[in-house]
Amino acid sequence: MSKIKIVFYLALAFIFYKGFVAFQNFEIGVDDRVASIEEKADFEKEGEVIGLMMYLGDPPELYEHLLTKNKSRCLEMRQTAEESSSAYYECARVNAVLKGGKIVSIINEIEVIE
Repeated sequence: MSKIKIVFYLALAFIFYKGFVAFQNFEIGVDDRVASIEEKADFEKEGEVIGLMMYLGDPPELYEHLLTKNKSRCLEMRQTAEESSSAYYECARVNAVLKGGKIVSIINEIEVIE
């Protein structure tokens, strides 16, 4: 095989690779842009998220809630909050109404995370 054919095939493979990478980056970029537009436009949407719940009173009543990124972060925050407060905290997977990256209201509690 001549050197020209080898160079041609390498150039063709490089072009396909760059096209594939550009397509993948476009898809990822679109998802990020849609999320940022939803936050700026203040759309309300329902979703299943992990939240840190704070209960006060006797009997305990939900007083406040905070959206967290994952289970481990929620558990870390719960431990810190319990050390500095007398309220009862729990991490839970919940169905919630979300607006601007925050929990607006809790629809129902699915599972308590220990």
